[in-house]
Amino acid sequence: MSETQTNPLRPLRVAVVGAGPAGVYASDILLRQLQEEGEALGIGTEASVDIYEKLPVPFGLVRYGVAPDHPAIKFIAGALEKTLDNPNIHLMANVEFGRDITLDELQERYDAVLFATGAVEDRPTTLPGRELEGVYGAAEFVEWYDGYPTAPHEWPFGAQSVAVIGGGNVAMDVARLLMRNADDLLHTDIPDNVYQGIASNPATELHLFIRRGPAQAKFSVQELREMEKLPGVQLIINEEDFDLDEETIEVAGKDKLTRQMVEELFVIKEMAEDMEDDGDTDFEGNPATKRYFIHFYTDPVEILDDGNGHVGGIRVERTEVDPHGKMSRTGEFEEYPVQAVYHAIGYKPAQVVGIPYDEQKYTLCNDTGRVLTAPDGDVIAGVYATGWAKRGPVGLIGSTKSDALETVHHMLQDWAASETHGRTAVHPEPEAAMSLLAERGVQPIDFAGWKRVDAFERARGAEVGREHIKVVDPDQMRTIAKG
Repeated sequence: MSETQTNPLRPLRVAVVGAGPAGVYASDILLRQLQEEGEALGIGTEASVDIYEKLPVPFGLVRYGVAPDHPAIKFIAGALEKTLDNPNIHLMANVEFGRDITLDELQERYDAVLFATGAVEDRPTTLPGRELEGVYGAAEFVEWYDGYPTAPHEWPFGAQSVAVIGGGNVAMDVARLLMRNADDLLHTDIPDNVYQGIASNPATELHLFIRRGPAQAKFSVQELREMEKLPGVQLIINEEDFDLDEETIEVAGKDKLTRQMVEELFVIKEMAEDMEDDGDTDFEGNPATKRYFIHFYTDPVEILDDGNGHVGGIRVERTEVDPHGKMSRTGEFEEYPVQAVYHAIGYKPAQVVGIPYDEQKYTLCNDTGRVLTAPDGDVIAGVYATGWAKRGPVGLIGSTKSDALETVHHMLQDWAASETHGRTAVHPEPEAAMSLLAERGVQPIDFAGWKRVDAFERARGAEVGREHIKVVDPDQMRTIAKG
């Protein structure tokens, strides 16, 4: 046996699967917590973390899940980059778990394996008519406008009137992008094909359907304010939706964020009324060429066929909501003629080869971060989860930090309780994983490779007076990354 195998206080070796915010935050928190607590726990203070990512580039949700007109949120990538620049953290992009390397092989080479695999699929809708041409999941559209490597190059625009189903931030992003003028996005990192696609979008009318009322809105105040600023778009709302009783206002006011949301919605209501008085103008007073309807208390019940297998409309039922958010149906229906429907009812975190999946919660089977053999099964030693893989597709990017803290705490406690102080890898040498991948012809892309891609995208943007233009083709990314 090598010295590294017999020394109980050699640096701990950890594999993280997923280089999005959840995986990067967890890696940083692990190293910090070891420095603070490792000596007292008797497990040492040193660790080496390899972050595996199936795509050629890191940052997951920040790069491929945030709307391009949210550049402020993308500044998070700067903080993530600083973490990846840590000499004890190594990016292993362009390596797909389950294809290029398995759980057994990782467990032989690492003392713990942490899954932070995120979500790229839509939670399926059950609406009748979901099979019609012109029905799209929000995740598909987000992948397209964010330049995800496996997304289609072109998007099938063609509808003049569009419906968006959902009351969360993703629904708001999708609706906003469908109403955007392409030239307004030139300050962002959108790929050329996305700019051309949005420029060709003929949609002039959009209906956003939200099941509950303003007091139960799930999107953020920031999303609301961005909606207000859409140039050339007239916002139209139903004044009756804002006729809230005193108890509803009181309950909403107990939560600061909800109170801010209701206050902002009332501002929008007043502005929308002023717009109607002024005619078809937007909030800037300019002529509006598009109309954006927000329908609270409306639950879509069926997507209608135009007679040729294509979307021809959507049928919704009016709802009622009590002050505490409980919804009931009224039996009152209405139909709207639309030619496309986008459903944004949630993501489905990806299933992972060989890891039990909870179909009810849309998570890897886990108990506060410890992966289980089944939803109520036994703990799989040394295997953990964080982020959406752990808690499901809810919460903002910052929520992954609290996830990571909990999971890392359990990891440290497990190491402290073990006779080996957590050192279980048979081949803990740093080169062990690289040698295995090399045998299979897999060449990981490291942090330096990512920096080459980033530099190329920035140079490409500078040529046309833009900060950044995203590369879409994965083979081109690999070529650039390898220099």
